[in-house]
Amino acid sequence: MIRRILLAVTLMTPLAIAACSDGGASDITVEEPFARETIGTSTTGAAYLVIRNEGGSDRLISASTPAAATTELHTHEKDGEIMRMRKVDAIGVPARDAVTLEPGGKHIMLFEITEPLKDGGSFPLTLTFEQAGDISVDVTVVATGSSLGGQAHGGMDHDNMDHGDMDHSGH
Repeated sequence: MIRRILLAVTLMTPLAIAACSDGGASDITVEEPFARETIGTSTTGAAYLVIRNEGGSDRLISASTPAAATTELHTHEKDGEIMRMRKVDAIGVPARDAVTLEPGGKHIMLFEITEPLKDGGSFPLTLTFEQAGDISVDVTVVATGSSLGGQAHGGMDHDNMDHGDMDHSGH
């Protein structure tokens, strides 16, 4: 009887070690996730963060949060003298590099926010990567004009920004 128990323990030890190891851990880390507080009755917002990749190339393919009915990956592109916000299917994350999602650049749009985003609050956000799978973070809400994450969104020139090319039919 003792021999059977010892044999079972001996055979199961490698499985237990494999289950507890970090061998399947992601090479992707997410830093500084934040969103600006919403103003007035606005039902849209954006999330920003830094994605660090210590492994092979990957792609952010979607994001989701209970704080908004819909999320989309977006970028800003200059078209002549006008900045246009565009939906993208994915955001590439090169091998052994970092990608910054920031105001005026790549970001995650939040549509039909369930409640106003207030300075000091937070909400969960799940990022889905093609290779790394799902990574969940808590997004901190900061005051409009805050310098968190670099450039202050409040300082952007919205007079030359065209949001009209966005398809909001599903929102």
